[in-house]
Amino acid sequence: MNPRALDSSAVLRAAQPGDEAGILACIQALADYEREPDAVDNTAEALTATLFGADPKAFAHVVERDGAIVGIAIWFLTYSTWTGRHGIWLEDLYVDDAQRGRGYGKALIASLAQVCVERDFSRLEWTVLDWNAPAIAFYRSLGAAPMAEWTTQRLVGDELAALAAVR
Repeated sequence: MNPRALDSSAVLRAAQPGDEAGILACIQALADYEREPDAVDNTAEALTATLFGADPKAFAHVVERDGAIVGIAIWFLTYSTWTGRHGIWLEDLYVDDAQRGRGYGKALIASLAQVCVERDFSRLEWTVLDWNAPAIAFYRSLGAAPMAEWTTQRLVGDELAALAAVR
């Protein structure tokens, strides 16, 4: 992705080595907002390996303003068996509270839509907490539609280990 100026002091670009601390700060701020301040186990070292290792499986776009990371979109590829094409799963979208209202969130999601169009991907998907009314309104303003018939399922911890042990 080519860097793109958003205003006189901000640029949207692909994450690069050296961004890890700023990305991690945004992840922690998002966890705080989502009422799970102790949930983040991630580290700058893990982000380095994940985003910039030999065979990355996750990717990030960032908004940098005055030398600081103020927004992130962390994503990975999905695959639709119905369309036979890849898509993007947006894992985290976050813009610093003080930077909201400048169009950075829309620019981050638009950059992922551009990746989808350029690569002939069929979907851009994500989840949002059902109580997060400002985010839901923002996503509706972009034309996103809820998948009301679907619910997210998750296995973690002991349940994940127990199922893995089934032979």
